[in-house]
Parts: sequence; C-alpha cells; structure tokens
Amino acid sequence: MEAWIQQLLTWLALPQFGLSTVFIVALISATLLPLGSEPAVAGLLHLNPDLFWQAILVATAGNTLGGAISWWTGALARTAWYKARSLHKVGLDPADPSQPPAPPNKQSRHQRMARIWLRKFGAKACLLSWLPIVGDPLCAVAGWLRLPFWPCVFYMAVGKFLRYLVMTATILHFWPS
Repeated sequence: MEAWIQQLLTWLALPQFGLSTVFIVALISATLLPLGSEPAVAGLLHLNPDLFWQAILVATAGNTLGGAISWWTGALARTAWYKARSLHKVGLDPADPSQPPAPPNKQSRHQRMARIWLRKFGAKACLLSWLPIVGDPLCAVAGWLRLPFWPCVFYMAVGKFLRYLVMTATILHFWPS
C-alpha cells in the first residue's frame, strides 16, 4: 500500500503536471479522504505565479466536483440505508423473542440540531463546505437530506472559490517566492 501511495505522489509531482495535479488534489481533498489542496495550489503558484487565476479556478472546479461526489455519496447512502432498514423490518416478528429488536432510531441532541439547521438554511448551508473538518461531511449530509443538487453545487462552488482566493492570496503574501 505504501508503495502505491508513493507512486501516486510521484505521478502527481507539481513541476511535471501543474494544473491537472491541482485539479486532482483538489477533487480528492473535497471527498471524505483527509488531504489538503492548498499546499498544491501554493506550490504551483510559487513555481509559476502567472497561473494565479487559472490555479484558483481549476482548484475550485476540482474541489466543487469532489463536493458533488460527496453529495451523491450521501444520497446513495440514504437510499441504501432505507432499503436495508425496510428489508430488516419485513423479516421481524415482534412476538418472536428470538428475533433481534429493531435498531433504535434515536439521534443525539447535536445530530437533531444539525439536521434542523440544514433543513432551515437548505442549499445555502453548502456555502460552508469550505470549512476544515466539517465541510466535506456537510456535503454528504446535504445529499442524505436530499437538498436540491444544483443549488448545493452552486453554493459549494461560491464558498470554495472564495476560500481558494483568500487562502492562496494569504499564503503568497506571507510566503512570497
């Protein structure tokens, strides 16, 4: 496994592939996999400062596509969960003590609050998809809750574009080449 990861990192080397690397790293970092794309964007811009707007737009496109994949992952997980749950309920006989009880349907207070908050703000909540730690799961939860796909993608794109613009400009300001 380690050799495969090393080979992937070698293949994604910035000087050779440039904007395509930024796109792939931004896409992967927007899924639930832990990876940050800002170093790839900053590294490319240190090597070629003329690509500032192209790098921002390519990173935004990749990260937004990754967020859309997370949205679909959440939507498909919901479908699979409800299907499995309905199949489980069909086979249960409440009078038969040998059958396992149905799983509890309780949510924690934080889960209920998050669900209420997401339903209240709807697709606009995806503006926060750029946040570290909570942003990527937020896209998946938006899919789980079946928030409208295209408005979610639009708000994801706006939030991610602003993040890349601010973070990249800040990184370049404090660590000029």
